[in-house]
Parts: sequence; structure tokens; C-alpha cells
Amino acid sequence: MSQTYIVVDQAKDWSAFLPSDRVITFTQYLNLATKSQGRTRIINLCKSSKYLSDGYYCSLLAESRGHHVMPSVRVLNDISKKALYEMQVAQLLPALAQKLGTPEAPTELSFHCVFGKSTQPEMKEFARKMFEAFACPVLEVKLKFRKTWQVSDLQVTSHKNLNDEEETLFAESLEAFSTKVWNKSRALRTAKFDLAMLVNPEEAMPPSDAQALKKFVQAGKQLGIQVDMIGPKDIMRLSEYDGLFIRETTNIDHHTYRFAKKAEAAGLVVMDDPQSIMRCTNKVYLADLFNTHKVPCPKTRIVHKGEKDVEEALEAVINYPMVVKIPDGAFSKGVIKAENREALTESLNTLFKKSSLLLVQEYLYTEFDWRIGVLNNKPIFACRYYMVKNHWQIYQHSGTKSQSGGFDTLPTFEVPRRVLQAAIAATKPIGDGLYGVDVKEINGRGYVIEVNDNPSIDRGVEDKYLGDELYMHIMSEFLRRMQLKRSNTPS
Repeated sequence: MSQTYIVVDQAKDWSAFLPSDRVITFTQYLNLATKSQGRTRIINLCKSSKYLSDGYYCSLLAESRGHHVMPSVRVLNDISKKALYEMQVAQLLPALAQKLGTPEAPTELSFHCVFGKSTQPEMKEFARKMFEAFACPVLEVKLKFRKTWQVSDLQVTSHKNLNDEEETLFAESLEAFSTKVWNKSRALRTAKFDLAMLVNPEEAMPPSDAQALKKFVQAGKQLGIQVDMIGPKDIMRLSEYDGLFIRETTNIDHHTYRFAKKAEAAGLVVMDDPQSIMRCTNKVYLADLFNTHKVPCPKTRIVHKGEKDVEEALEAVINYPMVVKIPDGAFSKGVIKAENREALTESLNTLFKKSSLLLVQEYLYTEFDWRIGVLNNKPIFACRYYMVKNHWQIYQHSGTKSQSGGFDTLPTFEVPRRVLQAAIAATKPIGDGLYGVDVKEINGRGYVIEVNDNPSIDRGVEDKYLGDELYMHIMSEFLRRMQLKRSNTPS
């Protein structure tokens, strides 16, 4: 079971807020038993965070004890030197400058970023992004305008320096951030581990439907895992958890990748891990990986924008029809079948507007694609996804509407051996996470089309053969990894 401590210099520093046995002094934290039964989170509110101060030592000792602390030592070090934070902050300033406008004369501003929030409306988005980059309970930001807006100073500061309005924001934000540390129902949890499951209700084609998500929660509960659904704006809640399960379509230039990176850096068990997202979401990377590791796949060529005589070069090695793909497409989007030279040229011109590199593959006709679910390099489920009627893909998109073909779900022992071998060969050089491998079977041989790091698991589809056992299997792997992580954490 997880627990949260708020560390202050002296007990009187907390006098403006509700009393709680979760609030302790730095001296008490020094003497705190370092071994606990669950995850321990520390919110460091010591007044000074300078090198070798009590605040600095609080974060340093928390990390040595395996506690998850805010602010971290890395953040304290980064903020201590302008050369370390200047580049990160510079990337956020153009958007802020649009909000602040262009003053007629040199101007200076300062504001407090309180758990990523601000009482000033124009600063709200900037405060949120600053919190993602430098997670601190209270951050003082000083800005100046000299032809352009610049950050003149950045300081970790005390909650004691807030005005009345900011104090109210601080109390509300702290309660929300620490998942209501005063809420008794939280303390009564019997779960041994806490798992965040990232979902996005706004996503049109999520990897798991609502019923499947409930099954994951139920399976976790049976195993002693408290599964909480979190959303795209909850990145700073990650320190509350032992693991992160991403059930939203992933991409590199996307918040899902930032969630995975932050969770991994915080020591959480993560699926999809950042390496898997990076490797699977880019088909150019996969094509090169398959070639290097001799994974059976269709004839593939990577083409570069501006490459001369590209059509002739492709025709020399691949027969028509050819399939042209953008590197990071999902659910059959950004994929065009070219039946002849004219269509190939048109496809290349269209997709080169989105990417400087494209994939061109031979088209292998099959009535269905195998989808092999692989976890820790072992197959756990198998489906046959059939092509949409009168279409060459398993998904067909028309305007805002999308449709998919039918499916069969089978036990893995009924899948042709060569198909399973191809799927496992494809995942081994990627990692040991949860993957969905698309394989075409032709003349008894399996050809890997792609590996998905965030495979679809919907109620009544991928789980049709195993039922609830599929969810138990995946949650059991989380449990195994979290137990291993905890046993290796210094006590």
C-alpha cells in the first residue's frame, strides 16, 4: 500500500493548512524507518533547496531510500544553474509570448507556479508545461521583456511565500495531486501495488473499449493491484504509482511517449515502455530492424523525398501492386495501394507531404491477417482479422467513419507454427513488452507486416477464447515485474 509524507522544516510551517499525520518535519523524516510495505512518496516543502541545505538533503535521502520525491535531485540541480534550464524553458516561451503580447517598453513579471497551476489566466498553460519539465510544489518564475520575452530567473520557493489566493490554490492542488492524502478511504486500501492505466475518453479508436478496461481493473483487484484510470492531463500523478499501463494509441510526438518516459525515469514498471513505442510506431525503424535480424517480411524498400528515378528503382525489385506507407500510421491510416506507375507517383507525392521517408512494400494478398498477441516474447492470444468486404485492408476509413472486417479468435496452439515463429522473431529485438504482431500466412510461411506496441484488446474480440484469463495473464505480468522492482529497491 502506498503512503505520502509532506516534509516541512518545522511543524508551524503547516499552520495555515489542515493538520495531518502525513505532515512531518525534516528531523522526523531523517529518523523515519526506511523500510515500508509499499510505495512511499515525499513532497518536499523545506524552505531552502540550495546545495547541502535541509531541502536538498531531503530529496537526496528520499532517492537513496527508494522513495519518490518532488522535487527530485535532478530538478533541484537543473534549476540551480541557468545554463541547465535555459534551453528547456526557451522552447516554451514562443507560446507564452503570444499570450503576453509585445510591450512597448522593457517589462518584468513574476509569478508562482503551484503544482503546475497559476492564479493568472495567461500563465496557466505555461505553468503546466513548466511543471512537466521541473516538477516542484512551488516554483517562482521571473520574466523580462527585452525585444523578446525571456526567463530571467527560476527558483524553487516555499509555500510560505504565497499570497492568500495562491495559498488556496496550493491547498486544492496538493490535495488533488497527492490523491487526497487526508481521505481515509485511501488509507484503507488493501492493494499491495498501485497501477495507473492511461486512457483517453476522447480517442475515436482506442486500443481497449470500456468493457475491456473494466476487466483489467477487476483482474488487478484479484491480484492485489489497485488500478486507477488516468487521463492525458495527469502526467504529474505518476509518482503515486508503481506501474503505468498505456491503453491509448501511442506515438513519439505525443503525450503517451512523455508519460512513458516520465514513468520509466521515476522507476515505474511501464507498458508500453519508451523504447517499444519508439521502435514500433515508426515503420522505417521496423523495416530496418527486420532486415538486420532476418525477420521474414514482405519485400520492402525505404525511399527518401527527392530521390531521383525512385519509381524505376522500386519497379526493379517490387512488382505491382505496391503498398506505400508513412512511417507512423496506425489503424491502416497513411497507407495507399498503388496498382501502376501513375498511382505510385501520386501516392509518393501525397505521402511525402507528411514524411521525408516512406516505406514501399510488395502487396501480399490474403483473406485475413493474423494478429498474434505477444507478452514477454511469448504468444498469449491469436486472432484472424478479415479484410473489409470489397476492400484490401482490415480497416476502411471514409471521412469520419471507419469500419473493420470480421474476426476469429483462436487458441495459440491452433496457429500455424511458422506464423508464431515469425511473430516471436519480430518482437525479440524490440523488447519484452506487450505487442500485437500482424502476420500474413502464404504457402505455410509467415510474413511479418508490422509490430504494434499498443495492441487492441477489446471485450469479445481478442479475449473471446481466453475470456477473463487474458486480463489476469497481463495483470499477473505487471505484478511479477512490480514485485521484482520492489525487491530490488534499496530499503
